[in-house]
Amino acid sequence: MAQMDAGPLSAGQLRRRAPLLALLLALLAAWFAWSGVVQWRADARESALASARDGLVAAASSAMAAQTRALAERLAGEPVQAALVAGDQAAAAAALTAGWNGAAHAQVLRADLATAYADAANFGYARLGLLEKAMTDGAAVAAVVRDDGKPQLGLAAPVVLAGAPAVAYVRMPLASLTAGLEAAEVPGGAYLALRQGNYNVAERGDTALAGGADALSREIGKTGLRAAAAVPDVARGPFGLGAIPCIVAAALLALGAVVVMLLAYGKLPQLRRKAAAAAVEEETPTLGQTIQRDLESAPAPVRVAPVAVEVQLEPGIFRAYDIRGVVGRELTPQVAAWIGQAIGTVMAEQGLTDIVVGRDGRLSGPELAGGLIEGLRKAGRNVIDVGMVPTPVVYFAAYHLRAGSGVAVTGSHNPPDYNGFKVVVGGETLSGAAIQDLYARIRDGRLQQADSAGSLQQQAVDEDYIRRIADDVQLERPLKVVADAGNGVAGEIAPRLLEAIGAEVIPLYCDVDGSFPNHHPDPSEPHNLEDLIATVKRFDADLGLAFDGDGDRLGVVTKEGQIIFPDRLLMLYAADVLLRNPGALVIYDVKCTGKLSDYILRHGGSPMMWKTGHSLIKAKMRETEAELAGEMSGHFFFKERWYGFDDGLYSAARLLEILAGRFETPSEVLAELPDSVSTPEIKVPVQGDPHVVVAQFASAAQADEATFGGARLTTIDGLRADWNDGWGLVRASNTTPVLVLRFEADDAAALARIKDLYRGQLARLLPDTPLEF
Repeated sequence: MAQMDAGPLSAGQLRRRAPLLALLLALLAAWFAWSGVVQWRADARESALASARDGLVAAASSAMAAQTRALAERLAGEPVQAALVAGDQAAAAAALTAGWNGAAHAQVLRADLATAYADAANFGYARLGLLEKAMTDGAAVAAVVRDDGKPQLGLAAPVVLAGAPAVAYVRMPLASLTAGLEAAEVPGGAYLALRQGNYNVAERGDTALAGGADALSREIGKTGLRAAAAVPDVARGPFGLGAIPCIVAAALLALGAVVVMLLAYGKLPQLRRKAAAAAVEEETPTLGQTIQRDLESAPAPVRVAPVAVEVQLEPGIFRAYDIRGVVGRELTPQVAAWIGQAIGTVMAEQGLTDIVVGRDGRLSGPELAGGLIEGLRKAGRNVIDVGMVPTPVVYFAAYHLRAGSGVAVTGSHNPPDYNGFKVVVGGETLSGAAIQDLYARIRDGRLQQADSAGSLQQQAVDEDYIRRIADDVQLERPLKVVADAGNGVAGEIAPRLLEAIGAEVIPLYCDVDGSFPNHHPDPSEPHNLEDLIATVKRFDADLGLAFDGDGDRLGVVTKEGQIIFPDRLLMLYAADVLLRNPGALVIYDVKCTGKLSDYILRHGGSPMMWKTGHSLIKAKMRETEAELAGEMSGHFFFKERWYGFDDGLYSAARLLEILAGRFETPSEVLAELPDSVSTPEIKVPVQGDPHVVVAQFASAAQADEATFGGARLTTIDGLRADWNDGWGLVRASNTTPVLVLRFEADDAAALARIKDLYRGQLARLLPDTPLEF
């Protein structure tokens, strides 16, 4: 076989090969030049679009200011004022639009907005939000609202109607706001829009770019509007070079091609390329996926014949939201076994076979979990024991392991000698009548006795839980946080989770100890947060996070030591969720701030007040398909990107994600949330049934037109009365024989007035009960 000469190229050989090398250099020069020109044109287009966007911001700001100024001037005019003083709403509305070009459909409504709230869906949530904002700000405001079946520019301002507070509204054509967009010089292939929330008021250009238009957006003052802009993505040049470096490289390569042709000598290195092996990515579930049980393959439901058992059971442990009692007196391993068998019986009737069991860090947890598992297996159910984990990890495991059912053995935030059970069957949290049904089954002996015991396996899911969250949530910048678990079970997992998403964590009382030696693990009580506040200040942390005994509730303090109550946190969560889900339903309980509804409305959401209780909230979320819910107690429920159950750990991760994505400090972001003067929960012990007292109070309040006539009364859970400057609530606790009260107002004087009103009404019903609030 002939051997090839491996020696250096002769001058003749080089001359023969020089044209090929020169062609290669020329092609590279053309590649760099083309990339440089494309990037230069893209930069020019983006600069032109930025100029058009800034022009739109200026034009829209000017238009909004002119319209609100015109409204204020016309309201101050003599014809409108005369009608307002006379209390003639129709005449005031007619005088307001008379001679005002484009103005239509003016209204003057009393401050309670009773007619609007009576048919809120048809009146329009956006219009309601505008009217509430006008009264809150005490000035003329403007926003895009839906009126007469289409988007319009709505104007509103507070007025005085016959000596009483009221609000005026007038509709203007949208063209007065969008003229700046129509006049803007939008370059070809770009996109420019006027947006309010996630709603496009008007848009121009390539609408295929709308999804990424917030990257170049600019806020239009404090109007809630913004100018959104986008240009197509243009790849960087070879080796990540920009426009000018690419053009310079092209010139050098072209020069090299000329030199090669002129000088056919020298040694050139050979170019080699490596083939890259294709990496096969493991397919992962989408972030919004909710795992559902395959019921078609489940065994057929069974009929349960009564089994005679001698029962000594305290019916009081079966409560509204869960099962809870004193260990050794009301809860024993035998009672736990009966409860497990009753749960297993319900599962058998529904054709469900698998169930997850976990427990918190209480000293009685292992023996009660053992009894529960024994009863479940006796009913023929297959048990997956996930060990000592927070309650939300049990809920997660029910989805993750495709069991669909789970029981958390937990005493939540109760004293150390308490324990209990939170139960999910077929994806539904048991509460109310379903909890009482478990007691009735045990009492009547209607318990399933399987021919053979169900299986038992141990499986750790904590790492899967952390991975699932960390794959979705990552902080854009590190935050230093103190995590206080109060020696509850969250202490074992919270630091690991928060570090996995990118936080710097300082653990406080994170060693699990069921005797809770440092402080009680209940973040809703301010005195339990004193050590957390001190530690945050000592380490100059950005934030303090507190978890309750089983990790399903969250408390937050700022680096200055201010406690951020859960109803204000819910505002922050709602604004974030509504960015991606405009119009979504947000549920909150009756104890939450009166400013929450207006805040949700102004961010394009649909607020709904509902009964207190984590299981009741979860049931309402399933019924309404709400994306988010929260309670004043610190339970937060995310359906968006999560599974809809209450999870203090996941809520902490979402909070840090929001705060890390803002330019302001966490304290500055939280300080921007609307606030007022309020009380914590006030508990008044009563003799007998507190629900009877609340029913009597509600009946008297609804009949007392002099005292409660100007308020909006809500009776879904107790009695809540909302005035324009504050509100009060009295409801019966579903867990203890106490009345729960809470008050909020714009100032201390209004707060005192509302408290006095409630105190006076209660004094008539409870003459011998001290009412010290």
